[in-house]
Amino acid sequence: MGGTFNPIHYGHLVTAEAARDAFHLDRVIFIPSGQPPHKPPEVLASAEHRYLMTFLAIAPNMHFELSRVEIDRQGPSYTSDTLAYFHRMDSTVDWYFISGADAILEIASWHYPEDIFRYAHLIAASRPGYSLSRIHAVAAELGAEKVDRIHQLEVPALAISSSQVRERLRLGLSIKYLVPEAVEHYIEKNQLYQHAP
Repeated sequence: MGGTFNPIHYGHLVTAEAARDAFHLDRVIFIPSGQPPHKPPEVLASAEHRYLMTFLAIAPNMHFELSRVEIDRQGPSYTSDTLAYFHRMDSTVDWYFISGADAILEIASWHYPEDIFRYAHLIAASRPGYSLSRIHAVAAELGAEKVDRIHQLEVPALAISSSQVRERLRLGLSIKYLVPEAVEHYIEKNQLYQHAP
């Protein structure tokens, strides 16, 4: 599961657990972006802060793991490079990449989208009732066989976003029950997102 995790919240955790159950995954590897090419750096907590918050959030779940692959890699964090890395580690595994359906809609603009489909199935996480037809249309433009590698995952309607968490912090509002308690304490201790846009 890739993401900026800026910060990680319960929506990420519920999605990961739902994907693990629905697709019978042995484990879910959380991969915080080092240098996401689509996000301005001024809105991001440091990669190390985001890594540590993710560590704190997933620690209670024995099926969740954490990877530094994108944080330790120099340059922009491209999903295609990350999936190629995991494929090289073990080409016998059927890899799945979990992302929000809205993000997957933009896949044609991602770095080497063909490689993403080559190395993994995509799990498009959405709220119940979201139609995958637009995503399938985008995938079909890249090749009809790619449509079969996109799977929908309806996640209970948790209307939580990292930008909402950052905005609440900027306004001095509580983030209790939006993020795990350990993440809330980490943000408070390190005074993160006090002036977040």
